[in-house]
Amino acid sequence: MNEQRRATGLAGERLAEAWLERAGLRILCRNYRCAGGEIDLVAEHRGELVFVEVRTRRSGGMVGPEESVDARKQRRIVRTAEHYLQSVSGHDRPWRIDVVAVEVDRAGRVERVDHLRSVVS
Repeated sequence: MNEQRRATGLAGERLAEAWLERAGLRILCRNYRCAGGEIDLVAEHRGELVFVEVRTRRSGGMVGPEESVDARKQRRIVRTAEHYLQSVSGHDRPWRIDVVAVEVDRAGRVERVDHLRSVVS
């Protein structure tokens, strides 16, 4: 991944984190990794664990940020979430997977942020 894409992705994650905190979610973990994958943010909201995939894309692309979370990516997120739940003894807690979609213009200015709840059932 080139440096500009990495910087855009990191900026999107920081923006999403602040967005979620303002919405009342408490961030528990950033960039949780295991052999099966990575989850950008793990948060808690009203007793429910929330696994958050952040997607940042430039506006005008062929695929929007939320559309880039395809079935394969969703399966990886679920496996990684299950690993997290086992590692923190949280398997009996309610949980969901959300996507925060961020679109930026060519200069990197934010044009849109959408928080999509419970994207995987």
